[in-house]
Amino acid sequence: MTSNAAIGRIGILWRGDTTKPPPPREENRLRGVFDALEALQIIGKPVVYSDEAADHVHKQLMGLDGVLVWVDPIVRGQDRSRLDAILLDVASKGVWVSAHPDIIMKMGTKEVLHRTRHLGWGTDTHLYHTPDELAEGLSRLLSSGPRVVKQHRGNGGNGTWKVELVRSASPANEAAVRVLHGLRGSVIEEMRLGDFVQRCLPYFDNSGCMIDQPFMERLGDGMVRCYLVQDRVAGFGFQFVKALVPPPPPEAGPEAAEVPPRLYYGPQKPEFQAIKSILESEWVPQMQRLLGIDTESLPAIWDADFLYGPKTATGEDTYMLCEVNIQAVYPFPEEALEPLAQAAMARMVAAKSARRR
Repeated sequence: MTSNAAIGRIGILWRGDTTKPPPPREENRLRGVFDALEALQIIGKPVVYSDEAADHVHKQLMGLDGVLVWVDPIVRGQDRSRLDAILLDVASKGVWVSAHPDIIMKMGTKEVLHRTRHLGWGTDTHLYHTPDELAEGLSRLLSSGPRVVKQHRGNGGNGTWKVELVRSASPANEAAVRVLHGLRGSVIEEMRLGDFVQRCLPYFDNSGCMIDQPFMERLGDGMVRCYLVQDRVAGFGFQFVKALVPPPPPEAGPEAAEVPPRLYYGPQKPEFQAIKSILESEWVPQMQRLLGIDTESLPAIWDADFLYGPKTATGEDTYMLCEVNIQAVYPFPEEALEPLAQAAMARMVAAKSARRR
């Protein structure tokens, strides 16, 4: 497709080695996104990001009409602070951004679990701004059952812990707790509650916070991931969860520790129509009103992860929100490609029109 035939140019941005050229399109993991944009007469431009190349990336984005971003919040100790500053700047100058950093702060951190705890997807969720608050909250809540404690921003199980009481004590910091980190390969440890809180100190750096929720006893039944393009469900994922599950004994063999692959489905999967309906008609609109986010400002693609709650008296499943992912949603069902490209085109056209006013 020639530049003259195109209606716009959208960057497809990921973190990588900026000293090397991007891979050929046919070898790019995001090839489907390039193809879906091209079908709508939009040129997809690869943009490889690193902090070292931040100024160059900024100039690239200023020459585009929009950008779809796939960068995790934390990777090998690198965060998104410099990238987000760039995205804020280009967005202020009329370049459409798939997930605006202001929207990420509203709904893309663990704090959203606390802010939306009163919605139908919520549960008994607590927010802690200081280590002392964390210690007080856990000492009060652990007697009622295990809790899951999560850092404000993280991915891949990093900073997510299952904590359960082994033996109470006075003072509460002397209580014995059993903890398991969500990172793959972690082992169960037993320690003082005070020592666990000390381990969590880094999570409070840079105005960080932590939240906790009750441990869901049906964790072994799996997790349902709902993929959304703005306010509409575009597909599903289902996966049996190994994180926060005690590791198998050595004699079980290496196969027992393997994480089963996530399975992907289109938006019409019969088993998930109940959660699709309530998510689109109630929970997402309620979240939008609560957080002050209009539909056009919702991320181009995001996902909401649900664990199974207790069954109702009539045997129907309930669902508890355990995570919202915005910053690097991939892979996702192929059925989401077309609506994603259509949403990107609509927002790009609107941004171009606004710039001409």
